[in-house]
Amino acid sequence: MRRYCLALDLVNDKDLITEYEDYHKNVWPEIKKSIVNAGIEQMEIYRFSNRLFMIMDVNDQFNFTNKRVADAGDPKVQEWEQLMWKYQQAIPGSKSGEKWVLMDKIFSLT
Repeated sequence: MRRYCLALDLVNDKDLITEYEDYHKNVWPEIKKSIVNAGIEQMEIYRFSNRLFMIMDVNDQFNFTNKRVADAGDPKVQEWEQLMWKYQQAIPGSKSGEKWVLMDKIFSLT
């Protein structure tokens, strides 16, 4: 199993952050299905202020290209992603239109 860590910023507005968290308390079933179908075994998102940190544990079938292609062809995922842009903003240093940015691992205790 592989692990990926990604970062993203939210719009720095208390009410919008609350709405964003509320959506994530009840993620649409189609979104959960698309995550699992991509080979993501576990996903967690943490927040500090307006910065998000996502941990994904994935199986051998997962790759980012296939996930992007599947998401682009899934109207419900596109609807979710469009809605989430209301709350999200690109993290400094990201490419134009890029949401979650893959982080580099710089330390491991083991």
